[in-house]
Amino acid sequence: MSRTALLAGCALVAFAGNSILCRGALAGGHADPATFTLVRVATGAGMLAVLARGRARGDGRRTPARAIALFAYAALFSWAYVRVHAGPGALVLFAAVQLTMLGAAVRAGVGPRGVQWAGLALALGGLATLTLPGATAPDPVGVLAMAGAGVAWGAYSLLGRSAGDPVVATAAAFLGALPLALVAAAVAWATGTVRADAAGVALATASGAGLSGLGYVVWYAVLPALGTTRAAVLQLAVPVLAAVAATLLLGEAPSLRLLAAGAAVLGGIALATLRRPSPSSR
Repeated sequence: MSRTALLAGCALVAFAGNSILCRGALAGGHADPATFTLVRVATGAGMLAVLARGRARGDGRRTPARAIALFAYAALFSWAYVRVHAGPGALVLFAAVQLTMLGAAVRAGVGPRGVQWAGLALALGGLATLTLPGATAPDPVGVLAMAGAGVAWGAYSLLGRSAGDPVVATAAAFLGALPLALVAAAVAWATGTVRADAAGVALATASGAGLSGLGYVVWYAVLPALGTTRAAVLQLAVPVLAAVAATLLLGEAPSLRLLAAGAAVLGGIALATLRRPSPSSR
């Protein structure tokens, strides 16, 4: 196995692991969403600040929009996992991220063509199937919150395309998101909704310093070697990994609705992210 493949696999496991840690902490009553978000952002900022030491600082100066997008992602992610299971949550998150980035490509005039549009329609149909009313439908408020988290993460990714050194830029975004996370935690404290035990803090720390801080650095390190299209397709593994881990670790058995919707969403986005042939190859 090549070094790039190994590192990419580790990053994808980290992305899926965030869903497991967050759902485990919140569903188990070990932390409230605001506290989990604060600890995750603070420990991620600390880890990234250490990793960014000695690097050029110019790449991390202008990141207010990215910091806001990062906080919105982290906060909505946490609040969503109070209401939805890890498998459906990861699927909605991943689909929203990819659809946001595809939407930006369409707006820029470089969006899908031909079979790629069919893939996009299939993915949207899969999401619709997941959210149709019924006994096995996930909580609609939770789905909406997770979709918002995906849109925020897609915006964060789009804003970071020219951010320079990914370690410095990501560290700056986490540091910029920290005051917002503090405000959210203060509001939760004022309203008496704060709760956290040692397990909750440990899970949030593992999510922030480990799976977020280190995971993002590893992903951005291998991204140039993967290319945008291959990276998008590889991320299809994240909801699958999250669903398998949720079944094994959290006891969340996937429903037939989730399996059908997941197949449609992942297959559709795989088609939608296929590289268009270059003029010279036609």
